Amino acid sequence: MGLSQEEVAFLLGCSSAAHVSRYEHFSRVPTLQTAFALAVIFRASVRDLFAGEYEKIEKVVCRQAHHIATRLAAGNPDQATARKLTILRTILSSELNHS
Repeated sequence: MGLSQEEVAFLLGCSSAAHVSRYEHFSRVPTLQTAFALAVIFRASVRDLFAGEYEKIEKVVCRQAHHIATRLAAGNPDQATARKLTILRTILSSELNHS
């Protein structure tokens, strides 16, 4: 984008460019506040800026959603359980759309 690490660090309110370097090299995970600030600076979504981390988290959540859905589907679902299964299937379908 043309900004130096020092300039990005200043925009983030960091004391040194070392923080920015750590984010660039994925040796440090930013706070939520810093992630949002980076999204503002680079005009990109947090999801796009940290796509690899997002995909890792998505896989874990989907694995857990599958576990819950399997457990709930094994019984005789009432209305509340049916709603939960719909939500869980939506979560699971989002992973399939990104794979």
